[in-house]
Parts: sequence; structure tokens; C-alpha cells
Amino acid sequence: MPRFLAGLVSSILIASLLSCSTQTSPQHNQLVVFAAASLKSVFIQIGDRFKTDNPGVDVTFDFAGSSELATQLTQGAAADVFASADNAQMEKVAKAGLLAGSPTNFASNTLVIVAAPGNPKNINSFADLTRPGLSVVTCQQPVPCGSATERIEDATGVHLKPVSEELSVTDVLNKVTTGQADAGLVYVTDALSAGNKVTAIKFPQAASVANVYPIGALKNSSHVSLAQRFVATVTGETGQQILAQSGFAKP
Repeated sequence: MPRFLAGLVSSILIASLLSCSTQTSPQHNQLVVFAAASLKSVFIQIGDRFKTDNPGVDVTFDFAGSSELATQLTQGAAADVFASADNAQMEKVAKAGLLAGSPTNFASNTLVIVAAPGNPKNINSFADLTRPGLSVVTCQQPVPCGSATERIEDATGVHLKPVSEELSVTDVLNKVTTGQADAGLVYVTDALSAGNKVTAIKFPQAASVANVYPIGALKNSSHVSLAQRFVATVTGETGQQILAQSGFAKP
């Protein structure tokens, strides 16, 4: 066979193989979800279910304080979905024109005091957190758990003097579980997830300042329809069942 014909045949075979490879390779999509730190455990469960129901889709989570995530988004960070621990941070993202439609409220959460197992400091009320010698940690402003703490302080007239103010509710919980603080203010769901590492002390004032969680698909997403499908999973029967099992209340 002449050399030029051999080369032509070889080129045709390579092109054919590449075409077949392209046609048979599965579609692969990456969904990036920015979510409040308090959603970590439950969203990982929902993400696993979502991947099972949507073959070829990977879900990557970025968990942090809602205010930190909202700032990242307004400064140009790329993501497909945003789930906040309060409406204030979602409003910042909405006002920046970053949402693909209106957000949907999908859960609510209330604060609870956590102390070392057995409650050795005998903390029984919100006011007890002001006792001399007691080291207390809270979330900083404008993190939603910090905003909720401030609203309780304003409502009760009891103002705390925390030894530290953390960037996320999981950081507050960690300070208590590792013995770096005597007590902290976290969500009911965080106390549940900690199990026997803490004792949870409920107080009545928390009920009036429940945080509502909104979620929305982001306009600049590379997979808007897929992002909206994830939102639908969170707000639908599957997500709501997992949220309820983890201690979240209805919005």
C-alpha cells in the first residue's frame, strides 16, 4: 500500500476511535454547594442521596459561617447553590443579583446551651452564662448564630462576655467538646450531632429567635437546572425527612 494511503487509513482509524470514545464516555457534572456550617452532617446525607438519584453527578460542599460564604459569593466565588442559616445573609446574595429566582425556606433551628458532659458547672439558664469565672464561647457577628445570640441578649437584658467569638457554630461546639470553654451557644442540631460529648441545656428564650434557613440556585451556575434539582431535593420529601431526623424543624 502506498505510504500516503497508509497514512490516510491510519488517520481515519484514529478519528473513528476518538469519536467512539467521546460518544460512549459518561457525562460528568460537578455541583458546588455553599452551605452553612450547621448543615454539614445533614447535607452530606442529602448529597449522597442526590448522587444516587443523579448518576454522573458529583456534589462538592463548602461549609462555613453563612456570612463568610455570602461575602465570598459577592466577591466572585463560583458556586451553584447557596444555603444560609438565616435570611439576612441570603438577602445580601439576592441584592447582589446572584440568585436564579427566589430562595426557598426549608428548615429552622434554635439555639441551645452546651456544656461538658454531666453539666459540671450546673448551668440551668441563659442568665447563668454571666456567672463569674465561667468561660463562654459564642458565634461572632454577623454569623447567624451570633445574630440569634444578640437578639436573645436584647430580649432578656442579659449580656454575655464571651471569652471568644467564633466564625461558625461548629467552631463554638469544638471549643466546648475539647474543654477549651465551659459552655457555648450552638443550634439544637449541633448538640444532637455531638451526642454524649456534651450536655445540652434548653432555655425558653431561644424559641422566640429561631433561625430560618433559605436555599437558592445561583444565576452564574454552569448547571442551573441541576442546581435547581438539588434545591428541589432539599425542599422536597427526601430532604425534609433527612432534616427532621437530624433535629431540624419546619421553616
